[in-house]
Amino acid sequence: MLKKIITKQEQEALTPDEVLKDLMEGNKRFTSEDFHSRDYNAMKVSATGGQYPKAVVLSCVDSRVPVETVLDQGIGDIFVARVAGNFENTDILGSMEYACKVAGSKLVFVLGHESCGAVSAACDGVELGNITHLLSNIKPAVEAVKTDGKRDSSNKDFVHKVVQKNVELTMDRVREKSPILKSMEEKGEIKIVGGVYSLQTGEVELLS
Repeated sequence: MLKKIITKQEQEALTPDEVLKDLMEGNKRFTSEDFHSRDYNAMKVSATGGQYPKAVVLSCVDSRVPVETVLDQGIGDIFVARVAGNFENTDILGSMEYACKVAGSKLVFVLGHESCGAVSAACDGVELGNITHLLSNIKPAVEAVKTDGKRDSSNKDFVHKVVQKNVELTMDRVREKSPILKSMEEKGEIKIVGGVYSLQTGEVELLS
């Protein structure tokens, strides 16, 4: 199946649920190595006339999680914002608002991942240059997770729970800090969802 760049009409016809289903089906294709065929040269040329992505994904910078690849998306399909630890800040919120309110995207997807180095560093209380400030954004998730074991990166179960909690709290803060996105979600124009990518299996698990 040869995929082309998404058009404005196709984007407008999509619902948030359809976009989420599309991304999850893309992840299934990734794990089964059954990728859509794409004419990237044709897509590249057709994209010069404009872009109508169906979703915006907030991901970690981790090189093991190439977002378009693991969701089997092509040129013009999705916006991707990346920062170590996949948390929101003012600039990323503005990018999300642009993606949805201005450019018509139907989904905000916060994507964490297994064995996140930024989360592990936050669990360990690492302090180093500008990394110290970056990790402060993940600390609320560290503090929110309870465990009977060690509260550092040696406790893999603790780290994984912090990864999940960090996604959940990021979603909460997107709604809290962006009246635009919150209103759009309440009207059913978009959905704000979260998931965690497994480095072991390549699967994205949605968080309820």
